[in-house]
Amino acid sequence: MSNDSWELSEELRQIQDTVSRFMAAEVKPAEDKLPHDAYELPPEVLLPLQKKARDIGLWCVRSPEEYGGAGLSLLGQAVVAEEAAKCRMGAYVPACGAFGADPPNAIWLGTPDQIQRYGVPGIEGGKKIYFAISEASGGADPARSIRARAVRKGGKYILNGSKMWITGAKGADWGIVFARTGEQGDRGGITSFIVNGNPEGMSLKPIPVIRSYSPYEITFKDVEVPVEDRLGEEGQGFAICEKWLIEGRIPYAAGTIGVAQAALQIAIDWAKERETFRTKLADKQAIQWMIADSEMELRAARLLTWQAAWIADLGRGDLKVASSIAKVTATETANRVVDRAIQILGGLGVSQELPLERWFREMRIKRIGEGPSEVHRMVLARQLLGTR
Repeated sequence: MSNDSWELSEELRQIQDTVSRFMAAEVKPAEDKLPHDAYELPPEVLLPLQKKARDIGLWCVRSPEEYGGAGLSLLGQAVVAEEAAKCRMGAYVPACGAFGADPPNAIWLGTPDQIQRYGVPGIEGGKKIYFAISEASGGADPARSIRARAVRKGGKYILNGSKMWITGAKGADWGIVFARTGEQGDRGGITSFIVNGNPEGMSLKPIPVIRSYSPYEITFKDVEVPVEDRLGEEGQGFAICEKWLIEGRIPYAAGTIGVAQAALQIAIDWAKERETFRTKLADKQAIQWMIADSEMELRAARLLTWQAAWIADLGRGDLKVASSIAKVTATETANRVVDRAIQILGGLGVSQELPLERWFREMRIKRIGEGPSEVHRMVLARQLLGTR
């Protein structure tokens, strides 16, 4: 974003255009051949797409350039996330995985050895990685809800407990797991660990939900984690967790805007074509207002998301509050816009001929993931009221 206006820089406009053209020319034709609820491309289709993405500099856009990622700013990540979500897999699998899967940004806070053993291979080889915070006791307040515990015994920690709603756990190469090493309810008592592969004592159970894939419950029973795989110092886990969550909410919000913008375009095209009661849908005020409201709300959500990214990139302002505002505004706006699009299309909107009903299910989950709307409103209210 330029210093004197709310416009994207020429470089970011070029990236936006490149992603848009890549999605239309490469990703959509590949995805159109898949079943409606597919959530991954077959390797023989995905790998050539990933090679093309590497060639145009769109590989692992959130990861540092020095380790092989694109190293985009948070604003750049938001721009890419919005365009990459304009596919049937939506914001869950941006660009259907063509741009790779960034390792959690927390790994770049690790030791040089950890970065080389886990972070760099995660970029180079497209490794599958999970990030495990939430538990059955609650995920919105990790400082108090984490019950999983790690006890140090010599050169290793013994990890016990379980994690819920963990995306991408099945077949993962490694994950970052948060466990308590101090007193219950103490932010300083949480430590983060890298859990390599599927060690003895670790088990997975799918949790069916309303969208096309299942997150997992992960259970750890006397799982041994070497001390060298502790991420950060003992007791620093909450700070590492916050960095991941606060920054991650910005591309998360942008992705939902991309889905909703695509849904709105489908509704606009349909309204201009469909005739009822001898006139086009586009001539009816009820439809016009739904379309106008959707566009106004999306523009506002986009600017709030870009503003949060701008704050992060410039190091100004309260990023925690800005990212909460962006997350709530974007996800709730996207939910309304997709719902209106379905209403405009009627029966066709809930059919599997179009991606709208799939996006609707996804947008409902997005209001819960990365912290439910109510928690983010609480964060903002506390800031405004000067309370904690």
